[in-house]
Amino acid sequence: MLIRHRSPRVRRSVFAAAVVAAVLALGACESGGDDSADAAKTNADKGAGVVAPGKPGEPAKTLSAGEALKAAPDNTPNSADFTYAQMMIVHHGQALDMTALVPERADSEQVKRLASRIADAQKPEIGMMEAWLKNNGGAKKHQGHDHGTMPGMATEAQLTQLRSAKGKAFDELFLKLMITHHQGAITMATEALSEGKNIQVEEMANDVISQQTSEMNRMRGM
Repeated sequence: MLIRHRSPRVRRSVFAAAVVAAVLALGACESGGDDSADAAKTNADKGAGVVAPGKPGEPAKTLSAGEALKAAPDNTPNSADFTYAQMMIVHHGQALDMTALVPERADSEQVKRLASRIADAQKPEIGMMEAWLKNNGGAKKHQGHDHGTMPGMATEAQLTQLRSAKGKAFDELFLKLMITHHQGAITMATEALSEGKNIQVEEMANDVISQQTSEMNRMRGM
């Protein structure tokens, strides 16, 4: 079963997106001349605005663009967002190191295909997190984390053992280590959803949870 963390934070994401759309539409009206201004006035007269999802059991509310901007959640990244992105880059990096051993050392074609899918998913995720850090001024901030304490990370001794294994012994150890690695990534992503504030980080964390839960279930069945 896939774990998809869709809580009030999802309503926040949808609402934030609606606010952006409303502001862009308002800006277009303001820059579009008399016809656009007339259209904007007509929409205002009709009560057009942003539909803000209500709390569980409560109806949605229609807000003007100005009201929606005031009500929109603060999307400013906090330390939990930066920590997640920086540490997950390292976490994914170890997964790529492990999958790079598979083509020459694995026996199972299933393991080879799985490793290829893991690499194909995590390489672009690293790129997205690096880009997010750069765009948010976090490339040089919040450094100094002890990456050895990250959940699911294989030890140097375990990696040495994996590099020395071949055939079925390699397959078994790879799956064991990667399942633990995925469990750690899901733990980190869940913490980011609980403690972070940034919508982009939330989306990346949800993707990690969904993708790696699916892969972990598949590995357990091998």
